[in-house]
Amino acid sequence: MPVREHNTIREGIYAGVLSATVIAVWLLIVDTIEQHPFFTPDVLGTGLLRFLGAPRMSDTMALHVTIYTIFHYVAFAIIGIIVAWIVHQARRTPAILAGFLVTFVIVEGGFYGLAALLSVTTALGGIAWYQIMVANLLASIVMFTFMWMRHPDLKGHFTEALDGTDA
Repeated sequence: MPVREHNTIREGIYAGVLSATVIAVWLLIVDTIEQHPFFTPDVLGTGLLRFLGAPRMSDTMALHVTIYTIFHYVAFAIIGIIVAWIVHQARRTPAILAGFLVTFVIVEGGFYGLAALLSVTTALGGIAWYQIMVANLLASIVMFTFMWMRHPDLKGHFTEALDGTDA
């Protein structure tokens, strides 16, 4: 079977867009069940604009949701490109996957801790940390599954990285 050429940027953007969309849909479902559609991106967009020091323009929910959505998709496209790059590097150096796995667990743990802290101390109080955790977990599963499907040899690279054996 011939080896398919993979474009890291394109693959990463696809993975990022899929993951960002899963989060957006999850949060829309949760916000709608709570009878406050777009509450989460509104609060996060408000926080992002304040963090960036943006002057108060027409400070509307539509602006907050739009700004946050753009930021969200760009951030996940970048994360997807990084993950795609790591997956592509694993072909040459499978051990990179073990380091990536450890880093992923540490970052996720820190992210959940920060989300829990922010939900207690800021306007994010209306957003439960476990809702963010589920959204992030779903996005991680989608990105991992996408990469796994695009790179069937990834299992062998993981085995080699974690066991130290040849795949």
